[in-house]
Amino acid sequence: MKKVLFLCSKNKLRSPTAEAIFSNVDDWEVYSAGISNDAEVHVSVEDIEWADFIFVMEKAHKKKLSSKFGRVIRDQKIISLDIPDDYEYMDEKLIEILQSKVPALVH
Repeated sequence: MKKVLFLCSKNKLRSPTAEAIFSNVDDWEVYSAGISNDAEVHVSVEDIEWADFIFVMEKAHKKKLSSKFGRVIRDQKIISLDIPDDYEYMDEKLIEILQSKVPALVH
């Protein structure tokens, strides 16, 4: 079972979309959270330690993770998807981008 964590700023649009569309993939367990202080669901140390793959939506999220969690993320594989905050929840274009990028990176 591959454990895949999706992170965005507030866990309202991009990462919940990713969680929703990949939740039924065989052999994947998925979860989403936010990095900002006002996130719907805050990312925790436990989330980071749980994950085999961590996908952030922007490079800035990777920097925030480093400053918040330092040592905890040192050995984690963190992949930036370079998806700007331009999409609504379950936006067709966002789904298309996620489906074109994520599966090839989870191995």
